[in-house]
Amino acid sequence: MLFRWFYSWMPDPGSRYSHPRFFFDDYPRLFHFGSCLLVIMAVSQTLTQVVDLVSEHKVEITVAFVAVYFLSQIRTYFKLAHVPGPWFAGWSDIPHNWSIWNERAYQYYYDISERYGKIARIGPNSVLSSAPEVWIHVNTKPGYRRSDWYFKAVRVEYQRDNIFSQADTEKHDATRKKIAPGYSGRENLELEGSVDSRVVAFLDLIRRNYLSVDGGPVKKMDLAKKIQFFTMDVISLVAFGTTFGMLDRDSDINNFVKSSEDGLLIGNMFMSLNLAWLVQAPVIGKFLGPSPKDKTGFGAMMRETFRYIDERVENAATDTRRDMLASFYRHGLRGDELRSEVLEQMVAGSDTTAGALRGIMLHVLGTPRVQKKLQEEIDAVHAKRTWGDGIVPHAVAKQMPYMQAVIREGLRIWPPVLNLLPKDVPAGGDTIVVDGKKVFLPGGTCIGVSTLAMHHDKELYGEDADVFRPERWLLETDQQKLAMMTRINDLTFGHGKWQCLGKPVAQMEINKMLFEWFRNFDWAVAKPSKPWRLTNAFGLFLINDFYVRVMERET
Repeated sequence: MLFRWFYSWMPDPGSRYSHPRFFFDDYPRLFHFGSCLLVIMAVSQTLTQVVDLVSEHKVEITVAFVAVYFLSQIRTYFKLAHVPGPWFAGWSDIPHNWSIWNERAYQYYYDISERYGKIARIGPNSVLSSAPEVWIHVNTKPGYRRSDWYFKAVRVEYQRDNIFSQADTEKHDATRKKIAPGYSGRENLELEGSVDSRVVAFLDLIRRNYLSVDGGPVKKMDLAKKIQFFTMDVISLVAFGTTFGMLDRDSDINNFVKSSEDGLLIGNMFMSLNLAWLVQAPVIGKFLGPSPKDKTGFGAMMRETFRYIDERVENAATDTRRDMLASFYRHGLRGDELRSEVLEQMVAGSDTTAGALRGIMLHVLGTPRVQKKLQEEIDAVHAKRTWGDGIVPHAVAKQMPYMQAVIREGLRIWPPVLNLLPKDVPAGGDTIVVDGKKVFLPGGTCIGVSTLAMHHDKELYGEDADVFRPERWLLETDQQKLAMMTRINDLTFGHGKWQCLGKPVAQMEINKMLFEWFRNFDWAVAKPSKPWRLTNAFGLFLINDFYVRVMERET
C-alpha cells in the first residue's frame, strides 16, 4: 500500500513536473520524504516483531510483570515491617481509603492508635502517631514537608496553591512571612471591633427571630447554621472590610455555606478513590472545580471575594483601612497570590472556628452543672463591668479561669480539625522516639497525626479522658502534668511553621461569643436524643440540624 501511494504521488510522464529539473529543485523535499518513509517502515517492522515476541512469550512476560509487582510490594512491606499495625496495612491503602469514603477516618485513626499504640502503620508507606512529642518533632525538624497526596487535594482553586495547600516548604515560608502580620492583630487595628459588631448582630438575630418564652411554643434555632453565618461574616469583615451579611439577613447568601460543605464532601470522595488529581488535571480539571463564573455556590463566593479585593486594590493609594487585606497588600501580595490567600481565609477561617464553637456548645448544654458554673463566673465578671458597656473585651475574657477551662476542655474532647495533616520524612530517613523507644522511618514515609487519640490519652488525662470535665484544668496539682496538658491542647492549632495563622482570630471569636451567649440567654438542646446531624470530610466536622431552645435570661 505504501508503494502504491508513493507511485501515485509521482508526476505523470509528459507533464512539466516530469522534467529532470523538477526532481533536482525538489531534491531536499524528496530526500526528507524518503527518510520519513524508511523510518515508518523500520518502526512498523519493529512493532511487528515486538507483537510476535509478546504473542510467543505472553505467559513468561505476564509472570515477569507479576513477579516484579510482588517484589516491589514485598520491598515496600518490609520497609515499615517494624512498625505495628493491622496486617493488611502493609499491603494496601484500601482500608484507609474506605474510612475516608465513609466519612469516619478520624474514628479509624483513633481505633488504630488505641489498639496498636502511639505509632502505627495505616498503609504500605503511611504511619500515624498519637504521641505529642513526635508530632512536635515532625513539625519543627528541617527536612519534613507536606505530603502532596493530601495537600494538593485540598486546593481551593484550579492549579493554584495557598498557604494551607502549599507543599513546597520554601514557598510556604515565604508566603507566611507576608501574611502573618495581618493575622496577628498588630497591623489589623480593626480586628476586635469587627468581631464585636458580628457578636452584636448574632445577639440581635436571636432576639429578633428565635426567642422562646417559658411554657410557650419553642422557636427552634439551628445553632450549627447560625454559627457558620457568624464565622463567615466575621472572616469576611476582618479579611477585606465587608461582611457577607448572613446574620443580618438570616440567610445563606448565594448558598455559600451549603456549596462549601458540598465541595468538601465531593473532594473527600475523590480523595478516597485516589482521584483527587483529576480536579487539578489539565483541561478537565477546569470543569470539575468551582469557578468565579458560577452564578451561585462557592464559585459565586469566589467571584464576590475577588470583586471586593479588586475594588480595594484600585483604591489602595487612598484607602486608610487597617485590616488583613491592607496588611497583605502592604507586605507585597499582589494579583492571583493576593486573591488566593484571602479566599483561603473564607474556608479555613470559617469552618474550623464554627466546628470549635459547635463542639463546645453541645458539651456545655449537655452538662447543666458546667452551664450553671460558667454563667455564675460570667455574671460575676459582668457585674464589675470594668470595660463599661458593650461586648466583653478579649483581654478580660482570657482572664476568666473557668471559661478558659471550658474552652480548653471543649477543644480537647471535640477537636475541630481531625485530619492527618501528613508530612513526608526527609530523604535518608529519620529516627523518632516513642515511649522511650527509637523507631526509624525511611525517607519518603508519610507520617500523620491521630488527633483524637492524642487528646483522649488516658495515661495523661485519666480514665475519664473521654468525658467532658473542665475542672481537670483547675484541680490538677501536678504542675508538670498540667504544663504537658496545656502544651498538647495548644497543638489543636498546629505547631511550628505550620501553626494556624488564624489562631488569634478564632480565640477571640470563641471567648467573646461564649461570654455573650451565656450572659444574655438560657439554652437547651431541642432534641437531646439526636442533638445534631454529623458528617466529616477532610477531617472537618460538617454539622447541621443542631436545634436549640433559647430564652432571655432574667437578671
